[in-house]
Amino acid sequence: MLEKLFKLSENHTDTKTEVLAGITTFMTMAYILAVNPSIMAATGMDSGAVFTATALAAFIGTLLMAIFANYPFALAPGMGLNAYFAYTVVIGMGYTWQYALTAVFAEGIIFILLSLTNVREAIFNAIPMNLKSAVSVGIGLFIAFVGLQNAHIVVGGSTLLQLFSVDAYNKANGVEASFNNVGITVILALAGIIITGILVVKNIKGNILWGILITWGLGIICQFAGLYVPNPDLGFYSLLPDFSKGLSIPSLAPIFGKLQFKGIFSVDFIVILFAFLFVDLFDTIGTLVGVSAKADMLDEEGKLPHIKGALLADAAATTVGAILGTSTTTTFVESASGVSEGGRTGLTAVTTAILFGLSLFLSPIFLAIPSFATAPALVIVGLYMLSNVTNINFTDMSEAIPAYVCIIAMPFFYSISEGISMGVIAYVVLNLITGEAKEKKISALMYVLAILFILKYIFL
Repeated sequence: MLEKLFKLSENHTDTKTEVLAGITTFMTMAYILAVNPSIMAATGMDSGAVFTATALAAFIGTLLMAIFANYPFALAPGMGLNAYFAYTVVIGMGYTWQYALTAVFAEGIIFILLSLTNVREAIFNAIPMNLKSAVSVGIGLFIAFVGLQNAHIVVGGSTLLQLFSVDAYNKANGVEASFNNVGITVILALAGIIITGILVVKNIKGNILWGILITWGLGIICQFAGLYVPNPDLGFYSLLPDFSKGLSIPSLAPIFGKLQFKGIFSVDFIVILFAFLFVDLFDTIGTLVGVSAKADMLDEEGKLPHIKGALLADAAATTVGAILGTSTTTTFVESASGVSEGGRTGLTAVTTAILFGLSLFLSPIFLAIPSFATAPALVIVGLYMLSNVTNINFTDMSEAIPAYVCIIAMPFFYSISEGISMGVIAYVVLNLITGEAKEKKISALMYVLAILFILKYIFL
């Protein structure tokens, strides 16, 4: 039955590999179940309700990806977009969270229409192959950077960034942490990277998942030994699951369907809507390009065969997520961890979706997974993504320079979409000025995108 539904043999995989890949993807994404409620709560939303909305949005969105596209990609409320929702639209601009949810809902409807009319698919296919490979490499550096930050291995400093020290961490964050909270977690994360690396070298099946579990286990041992001392005021919580409140699911009632359509025809609403649209569109395309390139899912022309289904799943998930009460639901770059474990079909996505569903009942366990335990997985997955650099044609500078711009923009500007924007602009401008554009037959859509991106930087 599974063979017939997901075409496992056709995709050179099996049930065990797919399930393991789905578990791995979930483990690297589980942090969103803790992070999203805390960010959205800053707007006055009920954090328990947001947790439920986050899990349900991830469950539904990831399941839609399996149904519509049979791809191993997972969805959840996106990082960055939730921060824009909370700190810019609500806190900064003074709008209600209900108004912001309405903008997300409208964005989802527009995305559904764009997906059905092939606009998003056309954008995906218009990006040159070298630039697609560059997107994959850039994402690799980006998620490795995220992992290093989550583990506090990299902290702010006089040179913008520097290697961790307790003093540097305290100065950057304005706190008084110590070795027994932040310090030991950095050591555990570094140990986790080494352990995961060893497992990868030894080709142990499920190496990334085992790396997460072993690192978490070492943390629990340190807590029992007194080396790790939880300090909730500083954001360092107990590593042990807390079942004191039982296994009840937090009610969705405080935020479900709370859309506010009054004032949606204002200029501000259009600006907010466009910002959500832009970031989600190109983060999604960037993630699909990067992860599918790594999984060898692109055809000879660099196209993703079932891209329409994947984009439609992403758009529908955003719409459903807004009704549930959470910010934009999007395809997660952490899907690369499952792909690295061999995930190639929708069975990986179904496995991840089921675990998000179960997390509603076992939230104390999943919320106990610390960021320092998932950070090594992101760093190692970054290595896998980086390997696509060998597919870039560095002998042709008109291809190499835009690819380079795309790669460095993602981690340096902390945005997948900015990397794509600058890569597209550099590609079109460089080839146009040097007279290479006609020979390469750059599509009209690439010119349109380049113009839109330039206008975005001028007016936004």
